[in-house]
Amino acid sequence: MTSWTVFVNGWAIRSDRRLVGVLLAVCLTAVGVPAAVAAKGHAVSCVSCQVEPELRERLLAAVEDAGFVDRFDAEVWLGDMSQRLGDRIPDQAARLRLLRLIHREARRADLTPELVLAVIEVESGFDRWAVSSAGAQGLMQIMPFWLREIGRPNDSLQEIDTNLRMGCAILRYYLDREHGDLRRALGRYNGHVTGNRYPERVFQALRTRWYRR
Repeated sequence: MTSWTVFVNGWAIRSDRRLVGVLLAVCLTAVGVPAAVAAKGHAVSCVSCQVEPELRERLLAAVEDAGFVDRFDAEVWLGDMSQRLGDRIPDQAARLRLLRLIHREARRADLTPELVLAVIEVESGFDRWAVSSAGAQGLMQIMPFWLREIGRPNDSLQEIDTNLRMGCAILRYYLDREHGDLRRALGRYNGHVTGNRYPERVFQALRTRWYRR
């Protein structure tokens, strides 16, 4: 089994940087987060024992930026994807709302909405209340320690907007880090950089359900 090291002792974003970083490291070690992340290690790296500063900055900016324009210019896409999602989310209004949010956050992070849909299918099966055995939460299965890392511990990862925004920011970061190599970026997102099983599941979802006509 691949060994994992959670980045937990880096600088905190807000005030009392040293104190928050130290307390976070102590708390995570006490509850055994490294072992948990070994089972489901989203948005962590295995190189050192620090939270990746650039990823923390991106997450903070993503969650706090509410000034973008939400354009509904994808009626054809929404209609098509709504039909494909109907067996997972029967309520049409809820389905369209989710698809609009996915389209918005994917475009905001310069990702294709179809890729984000495929990741959500594999991660949570479109269950916003999903919680993994390691504690990853929501549609894109984000580890809760990221909320503490960016200074927003009271936010909820079951909140669709928050979960999508953080998940897309994390995936975009790993795609940039891997210079556009989607297979490796997906591996990092899942916590298994060189593994093929998770990327293949996402690619299968893309080929069979979320392909673009």
